[in-house]
Amino acid sequence: MGRQKHNNKNAGKKRGRGGAGQNRAETDAFLEKNRKKLDVIVTPSGLQYTIKEPGTGKSPDEWSTVEVNQRILLVDGTVISDTYHKPDPDIFTIAEAIDGLKEGLPLMKEGGKFRFVVPPDLAWGKRGAGDKIGPYAALIFDIRLEKVT
Repeated sequence: MGRQKHNNKNAGKKRGRGGAGQNRAETDAFLEKNRKKLDVIVTPSGLQYTIKEPGTGKSPDEWSTVEVNQRILLVDGTVISDTYHKPDPDIFTIAEAIDGLKEGLPLMKEGGKFRFVVPPDLAWGKRGAGDKIGPYAALIFDIRLEKVT
């Protein structure tokens, strides 16, 4: 019984982060399916986005600091982070964001809400990040731009 428990624990970790081949296959299939949706815009770099609410305020540039509420998911629906249920938004500079957000956030205006689907080469690539984002994992950001400074 102890052995089964050990195997289940390892299986859970592998599903959370995923292996390179598994993540690449899931990512490629998801990106291909998502890009066919009528409301999805695809940039030359491969960033996919949908405008949920356009917003009316100012847009950030490469030197801006932004306050955002965001839900970050893997393509299988695993939630990596969710500030919508926390008292404070995330605050960071565009310069310290992953490449997909460096490209995507300047497309937004304050008050706007977008969904970004960030391919691995615009996110964490082959190295992944932490124990939740595996190699070659695409990320989905449901993000509201609250404030630009």
